[in-house]
Amino acid sequence: MARADNTYSRVVAWMKIILPLAALGLLSTVFMISRTVDPTQSIPISQIDIEQRAQDMGATRPSFAGVTKQGDEIRFAADSARPERGAPEILLAEGVHARMALAAGTVVDITSSRANMNQNDLTATLDGEVQITTSSGYLVDTDRLTTRLDAIYAESPGQVTAVGSIGHIDAGRMLLRNNSASNEPELLFTGGVKLIYRPDNAKE
Repeated sequence: MARADNTYSRVVAWMKIILPLAALGLLSTVFMISRTVDPTQSIPISQIDIEQRAQDMGATRPSFAGVTKQGDEIRFAADSARPERGAPEILLAEGVHARMALAAGTVVDITSSRANMNQNDLTATLDGEVQITTSSGYLVDTDRLTTRLDAIYAESPGQVTAVGSIGHIDAGRMLLRNNSASNEPELLFTGGVKLIYRPDNAKE
């Protein structure tokens, strides 16, 4: 009986030594693997992405639509939009497409790379490869365009080029608006207008 007790005591004593050593061995293995894998190579990117998304709240494919007092329909859509930091009333949109369906029957489509939309005064400034296409046959290109979200209004403060039924136009400015007298849409070119006259029935 005494021998059994001695054997049991020896086994317990050895286990007290072996188990801590085994634990240390496992820990050292874990540290060796962690140095080999080096997970810090991917973690910072994920953390930055999460922080960026948390700070830049936005929407995918947002749209805005309304009708003016004259019955004209206005629609703005974008691939994405987010509020500007420190100025939540300003929306920064990418991949913008706007459509103005006038009560008189004319349809105006506008596309641009990006736009800043002010929700307080209902204006939008489009820039970056702005292109205007009208159902009456005009194709206008410019770098910057100021529009309204509640009225038929679009103005280019800089150089524009246009192609229409009458030919090729270069101008310093362009204005699209409803004529207050006739209540009909009008497209005005000003600022050193140059016209190369090419009527539809002209032969090349």
